[in-house]
Amino acid sequence: METTIDPKIVGLALLLLASMLLIGKVLRVKVKWIQNLFLPSAIVGGFLALFLGPEVLGQILNYFGTDVFLESGIFGKHVMFVWSKLPGLLISVVFATLFLGQQLPEPKKVVELAGPQLSVGVAFASGQYVVGLLLVLVILVPFFGISPMAGALIEIGFEGGHGTAGGMMPVFEELGWKDGADLAVGTATVGLVFGVILGVALINWAVRTGRTKVIKETAERTHEEQTGLFRKDEQYVAAHLTSRPSSIEPLSLHVAIVAVAILIGQVILYSLQSLEMATYGSDNFKLLAYVPLFPLAMIGGIILQLIVKRIGYEHVIDPQMMLRIQGLALDLLVVAALASISIKTIAANFWPFIILCVGGILINLFVLLWMCPRTIPDYWFERGIGDFGQSMGVTATGLILMRIVDPEGESPAFTAFGYKQLVFEPFFGGGLITALAVPLIAEFGPWPLFAAMVVVFLFAVVTGIFYWGKKQPSPWLARQKGTEFPPIPEP
Repeated sequence: METTIDPKIVGLALLLLASMLLIGKVLRVKVKWIQNLFLPSAIVGGFLALFLGPEVLGQILNYFGTDVFLESGIFGKHVMFVWSKLPGLLISVVFATLFLGQQLPEPKKVVELAGPQLSVGVAFASGQYVVGLLLVLVILVPFFGISPMAGALIEIGFEGGHGTAGGMMPVFEELGWKDGADLAVGTATVGLVFGVILGVALINWAVRTGRTKVIKETAERTHEEQTGLFRKDEQYVAAHLTSRPSSIEPLSLHVAIVAVAILIGQVILYSLQSLEMATYGSDNFKLLAYVPLFPLAMIGGIILQLIVKRIGYEHVIDPQMMLRIQGLALDLLVVAALASISIKTIAANFWPFIILCVGGILINLFVLLWMCPRTIPDYWFERGIGDFGQSMGVTATGLILMRIVDPEGESPAFTAFGYKQLVFEPFFGGGLITALAVPLIAEFGPWPLFAAMVVVFLFAVVTGIFYWGKKQPSPWLARQKGTEFPPIPEP
């Protein structure tokens, strides 16, 4: 395909992408079954774009002998090419905003407050690597001949979500396994859908069997919650103005801050890659060359946040404004990633895909139903269901499930979850470990990472059960009952 694209095509691609997002929102408001599944508008719009693109409509029209243009669906091949490149760019925006504007508490305090939650979260993430790599070693490589890199797909798709799956597309392509990009996005879709379905089913089961402490009967979801709209009389502040528009538009200021954070990450990545080539690296062996930018963009955001705090200007960065920028980038990313997925690739790897998804679901159910009640000393279900939702889809899924099981924030679930994210996010679910896992498998094979993840998983389980599980409920969390700490969203 010709890679020189007219700027007008790029503009058209962005307009069409936003249009698909709007149509997805309209469908969320109007279609009951979409409301019942709590599907985000970006997912709905992404599936619609997938249907209208070359993988579905294009194949149907091509079957009936229509012209070449319609072989790429109604959008055209150049628009699809732009869409296929967007996830790898937008994911850096998402991760750069994660810690900008956030209070960064002392690590010791975070561990004390969210230790049980951290053990559970690490068990979810490392367990997905253990299961994925074990399936690769025992079944998928010997019987299906799939790439060993498939062992990382569960954690990328389930724990990381569509954002991370889309961001890892260039990595899979550079490492010579382009199918991995499509399988990762497909895995993320399965995780999101089943995260909501299984989560709601588990909440109903927990209420009926007396495992919940806050609610004794399943709360009815309001019409506004189902449609995803606010009432006319509801007032919520989207963001706060931290600069006078006469000097610079506040949104422009925050976008500029995000850009600097990404540039810091780019400098760090380039420096690390140059250091590798100057020491142990060579044309035949280079690991950091395949590490994507987005986890370093997150580090850039942390560095920038620490700098502005040190010079006394942390009030200039509004966390709500950062969430709005993050949300925009993530919505566009999800639509673009789903629209450019290859159904033929998933069909060609159907059984490995199904086996990995089933394995991911089973390990998540194991951690929630076996480990959580033995690790979290109080409100285990209210706190565990949030991590289950996050480990199946995205942070938003976990928040939805926690809101259903604890609608008024009476348990310490939201607080513990938020502090745990500060430690958890830089490593798993799109962090450094997620970014390094695929290059490590490609370079050294699946065994070293499998052994390392087994150790991490066992450490999380043992410390969770025999240390945190034996402790009394945290006095601080008891005092914080009813107080929410805003969790950091995940892609």
